[in-house]
Amino acid sequence: MTQRVIRIALAALLLQVAAAAAGVSIHATDGAFQVTGWKASAEPAAGWSSVFQVYAGSGDIPAMLGRYTVEGAVLTFRPRWPLTPGMHVRAVFHLPGEAPVEAAFDTPRSAATAATRVDRIYPSTDVLPSNTLKLYIYFSAAMRRGEAWQHIRLLDSQGVAVKSPFLEIDQELWDPANTRLTVLFDPGRIKRGLLPLRESGPNLEEGKRYTLVIGHEWLDANGAPLAADFTKPFRVAEAERTPVNPAQWRISPPRPGTSDALIVDFPRPLDYALLQRAIAVDGVKGKVEVARGEAQWRFTPESAWKHADYRLTVNTTLEDLAGNRVGRAFDVDKFEEVTAQIQTETVSIPFRIGNQ
Repeated sequence: MTQRVIRIALAALLLQVAAAAAGVSIHATDGAFQVTGWKASAEPAAGWSSVFQVYAGSGDIPAMLGRYTVEGAVLTFRPRWPLTPGMHVRAVFHLPGEAPVEAAFDTPRSAATAATRVDRIYPSTDVLPSNTLKLYIYFSAAMRRGEAWQHIRLLDSQGVAVKSPFLEIDQELWDPANTRLTVLFDPGRIKRGLLPLRESGPNLEEGKRYTLVIGHEWLDANGAPLAADFTKPFRVAEAERTPVNPAQWRISPPRPGTSDALIVDFPRPLDYALLQRAIAVDGVKGKVEVARGEAQWRFTPESAWKHADYRLTVNTTLEDLAGNRVGRAFDVDKFEEVTAQIQTETVSIPFRIGNQ
């Protein structure tokens, strides 16, 4: 037997004797993993990795790469790459002929920074009709789904929560980016003649004041709470139950040869999200802005206006704050009345630029 073989056999024997002589345990300190309760001596022929491995995750995965050292007779392993927050790590110390010693660790999760905020809420006006149908809540970053109704409250003037004012559906109405949530008031407490309205009363009572509260405990897509609560106080006016009528709009054409905005003013606020896509200038590309508490639509063309006749096309799906559409009131009970009022999908409004 050669001296090398003797040394290897002796090293293996020493490993086994030492492991049997004391309780072995594994500890994690400052990103390193140490085997204690056992005194490291000569390195095995196959290297320290043959007796001590550290795995990131679970299942059939290879051991982590890193550097082994013996410090004060303590075997220490330092991973080549830093451990990431929230990582599950499993360490295994296994001497030949002995039962393995295992230990599991979870690296601390990084503290989620509360940075996401409620950016804005529409309607932006502080006076809403008592039959307001919906709200749009815009966030500065993506939010977590499935938690809306735990964090949205409507308080009366005394600070008491209004009971079930919203239609709390399981399939929350988010945009694809999870940054805009559509919140519907319970339609059963808006339409006249329905049982919920008779039994529970309206969601909002005319002449009263309310405050919409978005709680900061709501988590964003990264698991962090909102940076702060958001509140929207408002007053309730009488119900609006007449259809949207484009004939009542005021169009202010810009001067020809300029790229000034075409301005359309409405007699009452309209739905913010629908205003982005329900009105267009035929044959002209440009940018849409909504102003004056959703009572004004502004269109800035990509190129200068010509001295010509133009046409504004309005989709009849355009609504006001109470869900009244172009040519159709929301609070309509008979189907015949609806079909009699809706004859086309769009309404056209001609206007001229130059030589008015």
